[in-house]
Amino acid sequence: MSATIRKAVFPAAGLGTRFLPATKAQPKEMLVLVDKPVIQYGVEEAVQSGVPNIIIVTGRGKNAIEDHFDVAVELESYLEQRGKTALLEEIRKITAPINVAYVRQGEPLGLGHAVLVTRNLVGDEPFAVILGDDVIDANPPALKQMIDVYERVQGPVLAVERVAVEDVSSYGIVAVDESESLGSGVFRVKDLIEKPKREEAPSNLAIIGRYILTPDIFDALAATVSDRTGEIQLTNGLRRLLQERPVYVCEIDGVRHDTGNKLGFLKALVYFALKQPELAGPFRRYLESLEVKVGIGT
Repeated sequence: MSATIRKAVFPAAGLGTRFLPATKAQPKEMLVLVDKPVIQYGVEEAVQSGVPNIIIVTGRGKNAIEDHFDVAVELESYLEQRGKTALLEEIRKITAPINVAYVRQGEPLGLGHAVLVTRNLVGDEPFAVILGDDVIDANPPALKQMIDVYERVQGPVLAVERVAVEDVSSYGIVAVDESESLGSGVFRVKDLIEKPKREEAPSNLAIIGRYILTPDIFDALAATVSDRTGEIQLTNGLRRLLQERPVYVCEIDGVRHDTGNKLGFLKALVYFALKQPELAGPFRRYLESLEVKVGIGT
């Protein structure tokens, strides 16, 4: 099997109900962290990891995503005529390094189903899956860390992070033998459990929003039964695949923000604002000046 990862899948068909009413008329993937929509952080990570072919799984009401990654001729012409070269360069950086394809997920039938509908576009080759909600600041990029592992193990690689024990029921959790390390933070998976009860979790190693998958995942997902919510869970498909081949995990060295909920989004907004030199000083002074008043607005 080729060791080259050339394609990255971005599931983006969700309804974004946690951010209503903001997401009533715009995709949650287009919510802005400082000056870039959330999904752009993931696309830039893929490009920086050497993966230029982007497959975005969309649904109804997601046209803004397609518009964002399309060439904006009128806007570029406007900026060029007015000598706004820095802004023009930023706009062109969005589209220049990538090839984008789209596929529709007719119904929100789970992450596993979202991956399954990309089968014809992915073809018979390994590929990455990036969940845009998880914005990871890492050097090298999180996906590049995983690609390096994949090139060694030649099998599916899941990104994991150690979470608080009280949070394990919110994640897919993996069981590994930590005495059998295959490198720093790299282990072979023994089992996977989707959102286990705290007392049933085999570890606190939680699967986060990055995967490198092999094409045999498609057959595994096609044979995976929907759960009680009617969704096909990727974790359950991976568990089926685990019966046929080794699966590995890689602890990511970086800072992850879950922007899929309001608190995580706000934390990410502050984090990335403070990383921008022109904003860091005045923004930090503003934050330090705030007086927290208990009960305000209630």
